[in-house]
Amino acid sequence: MKKLLIIKNLHLSISATIVLAIAFVYGLLPQKLMPNPFDFYVISTDLANILKATMGLYIAFALLWLLGIYNQKYYFAATVSNALFMLGLGVGRAISCLLDSIPSPIFAVGMAGELFLGIYSSILLIQKQRNN
Repeated sequence: MKKLLIIKNLHLSISATIVLAIAFVYGLLPQKLMPNPFDFYVISTDLANILKATMGLYIAFALLWLLGIYNQKYYFAATVSNALFMLGLGVGRAISCLLDSIPSPIFAVGMAGELFLGIYSSILLIQKQRNN
């Protein structure tokens, strides 16, 4: 039974862990990391504001996913939001690959991970609907 719960919550656990880490990098450390992995510098208050808003959004979703792990009542909402969040990022990056060219390896790997997690979450939702 515990193994089944781990598999059931794996997408939420992985997503929350990675998205929380990325949130703090985007919001607090984008230009303090050396070498700068993003190849850009925050030179305006407006860009800093956008990155901090993104950090807040990422933290909010990660908290919903953690809530879904620890409270069954929120599992469905957490999984739906995870599928949409990850597929949205992954498809957006795929469109960028087609229109803008292939990004650096860190973003290409991120795209693959986002698409995988989005598809995995979608499969879990489909299985849940079939079992109901």
